[in-house]
Amino acid sequence: MGVTADTFDPVLEQRLADARERVARDLSGREARGRGAMLATVLVGVSILAAVGQTHRHPSGWLVAAFVLAYAVVSSLEIEVGSGLALPTELVLVPMLFVLPARDVPLVVAAGMLVGAAPDVARRKLSPARAATRVGSAFFSFGPALVFLAADEPRADWHGGAVLAGALGAQLVFDYAGSATLERVALGVHPRELVRPLLWAFAFDALVAPLAYGMMVANRLQPGALLLPLPLVVMLVVFVRERRKRLDSLLELSGAYRGTAFLLGDVVEADDAYTGDHSRQVVDLVLAVCDRLGLGPRERRIAEFTALLHDVGKIRIPSEIINKPGPLTPDERAVINTHTLEGERLLVKVGGLLADVGHIVRSCHERWDGAGYPDGLAGDEIPLIARIVCCCDAFNAMTTDRSYRKALSADAAVAELLAHRATQFDPAVVDAVVALGAGATT
Repeated sequence: MGVTADTFDPVLEQRLADARERVARDLSGREARGRGAMLATVLVGVSILAAVGQTHRHPSGWLVAAFVLAYAVVSSLEIEVGSGLALPTELVLVPMLFVLPARDVPLVVAAGMLVGAAPDVARRKLSPARAATRVGSAFFSFGPALVFLAADEPRADWHGGAVLAGALGAQLVFDYAGSATLERVALGVHPRELVRPLLWAFAFDALVAPLAYGMMVANRLQPGALLLPLPLVVMLVVFVRERRKRLDSLLELSGAYRGTAFLLGDVVEADDAYTGDHSRQVVDLVLAVCDRLGLGPRERRIAEFTALLHDVGKIRIPSEIINKPGPLTPDERAVINTHTLEGERLLVKVGGLLADVGHIVRSCHERWDGAGYPDGLAGDEIPLIARIVCCCDAFNAMTTDRSYRKALSADAAVAELLAHRATQFDPAVVDAVVALGAGATT
């Protein structure tokens, strides 16, 4: 399934953007200290394993160098899986565990990561200091290396397969512990935020590992079978390169959507200062209500744009009606009521994500009891985001000065919301606004 701007997880998008921005800058502050500490931990661990680890394997130097180079290649192939990033490194890590001394596996992984970063350093896409600290990411490899050491370095048979399963479990534990500690210390990310992306990445590892294990079994029967994954690696190189181009385009398109939304917001504000300022104030309350109701990242983004642009159609309404200092006539009210349709038409012309926003903007003046406009929708027929924006819009309108009346107090506005609960407004949304203390008068 292709990834589009309409389906891309905004959380993953933000993480990708943040990660790329971090890579482009030098290490500093708590991130430098955290990554430096992880680098030191790996170097100490490698030294301890080299000193105390026992082995009966003595591979040639060229084979070790080949593993370093192979790991450098696969460690550069970042594949977006679910809400995380996966690397096909099991294609090389599993053979390492069955061929190299287990005590040397973390060292070879670290060396592979360093060699893999060299091209980016040469192209000045990565600073030498940041490249060096990538060695700290080899912490995960201590888990499987210790399991293979404890099992006396089994060969690729049924017993070795069982040991490999245990090694994968140890890899997950070490990977989570190392990543959670590093992200907490270096970037302030809570450990639970890493559970989902790491599980996706580990699921990918669990699918690739049996393929690599089968390759090792085949190598016992026919030496040279270790080269079987080469066509797959070449295919992955092409795939990842194309995937990165698509992600780059996606990030640019998402930024364009956001820029267009705020540009339209500026147009509304330039046309009518009250409407523009009011829309920006509604955004804050809408996002708080979304968080309280547990909406997902994509719905939250659409809610943000809907709140910002729910009155965009008013740029098509004559200013003398918008700013009339007094009650509107029935004909004037009918003209005002077309602004949701005008807003939908305008946003549908923009297309993409903003077209979806436009369809919700159409419903932002529907009522829970079905007496709203333009379609007379009722209850759950009204999109949830439209129900949220409707309630927050009304609350903000009541608590700000208008050309024909003074603002109500927050308590009086809350009383009005409660009076129209389950008639004009969705009861759950009213309860959320009230529970927030109606703090969106900002």
